[in-house]
Amino acid sequence: MKKKKNVIQYIFRIPFHILQGAFIGLGAVLPGISGGVLSVVFGVYKPLMELLANPAQNYKTHVPRLLPYILGYVIGFMQVANLLAYFLTEYPGFSLCLFIGLITGMLPSLWQEAGVRGRNGASYLSLLLSMGTVFVLLIALNATSVKIVPGFVWYLFCGFCLALSIIAPGMSFSTLLMPLGLYTPFVEGIGRLSPEVLIPGGIGGLITIIFLSKAVNSLFDNHYSIAFHGIVGIIIAATVMIIPFETFTISTTNCLLNVFFLAAGVFIASLLDKLNHKIA
Repeated sequence: MKKKKNVIQYIFRIPFHILQGAFIGLGAVLPGISGGVLSVVFGVYKPLMELLANPAQNYKTHVPRLLPYILGYVIGFMQVANLLAYFLTEYPGFSLCLFIGLITGMLPSLWQEAGVRGRNGASYLSLLLSMGTVFVLLIALNATSVKIVPGFVWYLFCGFCLALSIIAPGMSFSTLLMPLGLYTPFVEGIGRLSPEVLIPGGIGGLITIIFLSKAVNSLFDNHYSIAFHGIVGIIIAATVMIIPFETFTISTTNCLLNVFFLAAGVFIASLLDKLNHKIA
């Protein structure tokens, strides 16, 4: 009877988890957003790292749980992202404010999760150091305007950045690629299912996952509080860096609409968080 109840609960969770996976896929492809951040926000980051670090050992326990998220990720990345990319192009301030609200609304539960095993001086130091590092890195990248010609080696690098944006929450691969002029050709190539992009990108992503996922998973197992507070610091810094401050000064109406979308994002995030806890 209990097993049957668990199966029914799992089935009811599937559409909700697919939706969350779609948000993660959108976060991965849209400029300034991090799929890794949203995977932490939706509580899927740690089990994903555990699966990537030890696929043979965790396959049976983790794949059934993660499969709806993976399906949603593909949908969000390959399909829905095109629609939202349009809104991001036409209404960048409003779109970013909505995503910022979503992330901000989940921060309280993330902070609670980070302190599950306690906090100490090293936890707060990790928080501050990760924030400072991300601020410096993203400011430096935003100040760089190097343009390069995409090719096999550079698409390997794109795959590395895409995998890194999942493994290291807060590191948006678009933020890394846009200053180099690689973001548009990489995303367009994925959308066209171009082998010239998919093959080197896949190789770069696979190599990154193989070499970094075990290290990240080990860090969580042995230094949970330090690692999670570091992630929270990354999320805070990455979120602050994508705030479209200039759009608040365009007009009073624009400012009020930005505030509305921020509030809407926080409200939606709180609903998702409550629903997530209710069906968990």
